[in-house]
Amino acid sequence: MDPPVVSVVVPTRGRAAYLEVTLDSLLAQRTGIAHEILVVDDGDGGPTADAVRARRAVRYLPHGPARGLNAARNTGVRESAAPLIAFVDDDVLVPPGWLAALVEGADRDLDAEAFGGPIRARFEGRPPRGCGREQPPITTLDLGEQDREVDFVWGANFAVRRTAVDRVGPFDESIELPHGDEEEWLERLHAAGGRVVYLAGAGLDHRRTAEDARLRPLARAAYARGRGARASDSRRGRAPSLAAELRVLAGCGWHAVRRACLQGLIMGAHSAGRVVEALRAR
Repeated sequence: MDPPVVSVVVPTRGRAAYLEVTLDSLLAQRTGIAHEILVVDDGDGGPTADAVRARRAVRYLPHGPARGLNAARNTGVRESAAPLIAFVDDDVLVPPGWLAALVEGADRDLDAEAFGGPIRARFEGRPPRGCGREQPPITTLDLGEQDREVDFVWGANFAVRRTAVDRVGPFDESIELPHGDEEEWLERLHAAGGRVVYLAGAGLDHRRTAEDARLRPLARAAYARGRGARASDSRRGRAPSLAAELRVLAGCGWHAVRRACLQGLIMGAHSAGRVVEALRAR
């Protein structure tokens, strides 16, 4: 076999049903580009191992006890072989041309060391009613229809050159809460003179099943992201005051009531997570 041009690493923990869709979409890529697919199982085993082993073209890397997303990324870097390493979340659907668009984009800009692409919300059930003023209640990214240099891209659709990891170091495994994990590495890359490029053609879909598109699971996930966002801001010395966080929380509540906007409750859950994390740190 030809050596891989790109290694696709999928960190996962306890979401075998989502992972199966992600892997099937990766296995359906329409490209002759040599590549490998690795799943880093951060602490589940069982159904996750079964899902991967049923797809023989995918390599399974068990972590044992959970060590976190960045630890899984570092394992993927160590165990992969290609000069370009692409990370995708375990809850995405990858269009058939995604891999080719990623590799072609990286080949067009050989001086860039990290890449990202569009992340589109895909709800497989009707999400809670919104008023049209809010962002989708899951992570998305849309920076336009043209490739361009950017400060940040998000980890659900994220690629790095191996030489960049060798130069600036591995991902920070001390980051426990789910926010800012890839941003910290990108900040180090920028500090070392590295460039990040957004590849408009290398987009994918960020999925939520009908069950997970309901108010309660979306609010629970938003709360966790809020805690992580506050911890990330504190780590960087950018966290607003507790009074400011409380004002935002009150504003989310007022928005939800005034506009009968259920997605305002999801925004409120995110804000509540920030407040709780601020109180825990006092």
